[in-house]
Amino acid sequence: MKYCKLLFALLAFTTPVLAQTTIRQDAAIKQMVDEVSSKNIEAIVRKLVSFKSRNTISDTTSKTEGIGAARNWIKAEMEKYAAASNGRMKVEFDTFTQPAGGRIPKPTILKNVLAILKGTDPIDTRVYVVSGHYDSRVTDVLNANAAEPGAVDDASGTAVSMEICRVMASRSFPATIIFMAVPGEEQGLNGSAHVAKRAKDEHWNIDAMLNNDIVGNTHGQDNDLKDNTHVRVFSEGIPSIDAVLRTDTTRRVAAAISSLIGNGGENDSPSRQLARYIKETGERYVDQLDVKLIYRRDRFLRGGDQTSFQLQGFTAVRFTEMNEDFTHQHQDLRTEKGVVYGDLPEFADFNYTQKVARMNLSVLANLASAPAAPESVGVTTSGLTNNTTLKWQSPKIGKKPAGYYILMRETTSPVWEKKIFVTGNETTLDYSKDNYFFAVQSVDAEGHESLPIFPKPVR
Repeated sequence: MKYCKLLFALLAFTTPVLAQTTIRQDAAIKQMVDEVSSKNIEAIVRKLVSFKSRNTISDTTSKTEGIGAARNWIKAEMEKYAAASNGRMKVEFDTFTQPAGGRIPKPTILKNVLAILKGTDPIDTRVYVVSGHYDSRVTDVLNANAAEPGAVDDASGTAVSMEICRVMASRSFPATIIFMAVPGEEQGLNGSAHVAKRAKDEHWNIDAMLNNDIVGNTHGQDNDLKDNTHVRVFSEGIPSIDAVLRTDTTRRVAAAISSLIGNGGENDSPSRQLARYIKETGERYVDQLDVKLIYRRDRFLRGGDQTSFQLQGFTAVRFTEMNEDFTHQHQDLRTEKGVVYGDLPEFADFNYTQKVARMNLSVLANLASAPAAPESVGVTTSGLTNNTTLKWQSPKIGKKPAGYYILMRETTSPVWEKKIFVTGNETTLDYSKDNYFFAVQSVDAEGHESLPIFPKPVR
């Protein structure tokens, strides 16, 4: 019966490939999405602004001002949320000393805040991370004594992480979710780099990392656009190869890139698959939100904490508002020629940040509830044929999938256009592998899908 419900949730296809699959919402996830509060988000942003400065090198001794007071408050708030988790959530500082250099004038103790909601399945090692950076800055990044409100950059992203932590703390998921707030982003991604390296060294099985950075403004500076219905998701194409370069030869790296390009997979990196998943899932649960796929790691001349995780080999993306107002980013508070400069809360749109938070929650809840992705996904290339044979292995961790979706799209399409439900570990389709792109994802009886896996050629 569960399989029937799953199948009935799909729309019938009257034309090949061109119809869009729609899957019903999970009522429990929708309930969580609805609980995300714009008033709570506004309260978090205004509280963070009240610390005057959250510059990475600002005061750490005051109880009311500086980055020390801010991080202590964030941790205390998350501990309040954790009280509803029946012991499954623990909140901790990830403390380290950032050496002097670059934008850090002297050795500085930094503290990431991690709220870890432990998964309920003891054999499911998957970890999902959502983050925003809680440090702020003005024109001079080394000016630690100015008023540095940082309402949108990035109290908005920190508020996303905190508010969905509050909502999800009382729920349980098979996989682990980490709600994170990091410092040192403006100094060179210091906080996220430390967590990412720790995750690599300690073998955390991070399946996806979501970075929220500048997700609170809806007014564009140059084009005078008011847009509260779009959010950008930045995803890298050819995966970052920093980790490979440290352990492998240049020839092997070149061969890996050549294989990716030769298979037409330039737009099918793990980061791109995560971005497509976010678009499908986020738009399924959040009204009046269009997730725009941006095929870049980040904006020109800018960077974000997702890069720290990408450089360690993890799948990560960045969320940013559609049209930025640079008069309210990295600016001293002032008024010139009638223009107010500075990242003040009056320029934030808290209802918009609520949408972004709801999108984050829907994605995390769906992924953490789903079976793990299929393994060793391959497309058979042993002979010339106009059919496509895909084969894969069941995931070795977590619950057993109820089945699998074969995803399919035109080679020119940015999103998956068709889903075909199967129950085995191999299938042959009457479509040519030369003419379409394919992927495979696990799904449970309730319709929670894993991330899609792009196949590699196999004989």
